[in-house]
Amino acid sequence: MEASTPLFLEILILLGGGIVAATLFKWIGLGTVLGYLAAGIVMGPVLRLVLDGEEILHVGELGVVFLLFIIGLELKAGRLWALRRQIFGVGLAQVLVTGAVLGAAAYAFEQDWHAAIVIGFGLALSSTAFGLQLLEEAGETNTRHGETGFSVLLFQDLAVVPLLALLPFLAPFAQDTGFDPVQVAISIGAVVALVLVGRYCLNPLFRIVATSGAREVMLGAALLVVLGSALLMAAAGFSMAMGAFIAGVLLAESTYRHELEANIEPFRGLLLGLFFIGVGLSLDLAGIAQYWLAILVATPLLMIVKAVLLYWLGRGFGETHATAARVSTLLAQAGEFGFVLFSAAAAIGIFSIETASLLIAIVTLSMALTPLATYFGRLATRGSEAETLDEDFDGAGSEVLMIGFSRFGQIVAQVMLSSGIDVTILDSSAERIRNATRFGFRIYFGSGMRKEVLEAAGIRKARLVAVCTNKRETTDRIVDLIRSEFPNVSLYVRSYDRAHALSLRARGVDFEIRETVESALVFGGETLTGLGIDDALAERIVEDVRARDIERLKLQEVEGLYAGNDMVTTRPVTPEPLVKPRQTAQAVERPAGDDEPRDPATDGASSRRRRPGRPFSLKRLAAYKTRSG
Repeated sequence: MEASTPLFLEILILLGGGIVAATLFKWIGLGTVLGYLAAGIVMGPVLRLVLDGEEILHVGELGVVFLLFIIGLELKAGRLWALRRQIFGVGLAQVLVTGAVLGAAAYAFEQDWHAAIVIGFGLALSSTAFGLQLLEEAGETNTRHGETGFSVLLFQDLAVVPLLALLPFLAPFAQDTGFDPVQVAISIGAVVALVLVGRYCLNPLFRIVATSGAREVMLGAALLVVLGSALLMAAAGFSMAMGAFIAGVLLAESTYRHELEANIEPFRGLLLGLFFIGVGLSLDLAGIAQYWLAILVATPLLMIVKAVLLYWLGRGFGETHATAARVSTLLAQAGEFGFVLFSAAAAIGIFSIETASLLIAIVTLSMALTPLATYFGRLATRGSEAETLDEDFDGAGSEVLMIGFSRFGQIVAQVMLSSGIDVTILDSSAERIRNATRFGFRIYFGSGMRKEVLEAAGIRKARLVAVCTNKRETTDRIVDLIRSEFPNVSLYVRSYDRAHALSLRARGVDFEIRETVESALVFGGETLTGLGIDDALAERIVEDVRARDIERLKLQEVEGLYAGNDMVTTRPVTPEPLVKPRQTAQAVERPAGDDEPRDPATDGASSRRRRPGRPFSLKRLAAYKTRSG
């Protein structure tokens, strides 16, 4: 027990430092990644509370493995195939072009061509851990730039294998650099074995485990699959993260996908945080101090060159300015694979240990600057074209389909969800979807003005469609499409004003309501109460206004927008039953309002005559009661 005390103390320091730093940096808006890095630097090189940063970094790499597994669970084979242009287009071009440019720069600084190749392609790779964590933290994994960034990182993971295989050929005194057919056969066989096991064995395995009813057994099975596939790929010469990713893709169609994700997620978050702390712990401040000028010049220069090249490559493959800019700043850093590649190259004599230490310091510092680079990427694209998400409708289809999730739709959804009614929500705002997803809403990206999107969102399963969009033109197009293509569904619609409400009724919607009517009635009632009117009286007057408004709307359906003008209240009324006031209030014209400017009959451009036999309005009655005490 005494021997294990230092280990427990170290774990306690890591947990405490990580929690404090991550919470503080998240609170001030810098993100948890930078917080973990800062915690590692303070606990390691600065205070020297934790010294074995390399070991912690290796353990933390499991966080990257778990992260890739979870991403694989979200990527079905069909969706992965849809990304082939980004993976083998932008990804391949980025590795080749950036590697060649950086290699040429290293050769220009008096490195021989063997070392220049390793340096160039090693620095061309970016950090999977940093890139994906920042995307996930910002809720941007399914955005266009998120998918493109992931595709580039995925190809870079694939490039790990040939780069490792290339090292023996570049070693100056290598004895055996020939082609090894056995190793190639092992690599291909491992991939085939993993695919076959994932296709035919994993689902039956989880089905058997699930029958036990023991959550810890299911958790153990999930860890077994992730770590087993990772180690199999590592033995075959691939990265562990690639093996976990393949396993995740193979389980993406599984009915146990959500259970697996829930089991792995806590380990992923904890270990990935440990990885970032390990990067901070491994920072060689002495080496940086020795070569501080070279590092301070080389690191930002490296990030600028990578960002510029990736931006233009993205534009060349058809990406927009916003997508290319966000991806280029997200992946401008060097990656964790550089730690392995440069150390291995130094061990077999491709370049010196001092050169390897300098390169590792540049890699580490570039990773630490990644959150700052992504911030500049957001600034560069602020106000550019609207952000889009991938249209993924996995799991869509319920009793109610809601289109539009702005302020109005959010309140409507609360009512339905509180009553236990399942709702599928469709919206075209990426920012709104990210915010709603954090609160647990099942919301999908897509336009309700497209038939294929409505079908993918499950409109044929829905009993009712609630159109809660906030623009009249958008609402009209959605209503026309649904009435034309899906005439049997019940259609409840948010209308803009009285004229819009009448046009929607003409289109045959089952229910419509103007977006300001009920809130204005409640507001008016509360105003009366604040003026001293009795609650019951105020309620009756509000109900009277509501009833006359409905009656007038029905009349306008038949006779047109200007029908029922004499029903508009412009003089004092008394709803029945009501005690007659002690004196008659003089009628005063009501000032023009601005609630519904499109309707001159209701918006008070001029006073209206009182309808014979109708009581006086509450407003004047309230004024009278206030004056008379």
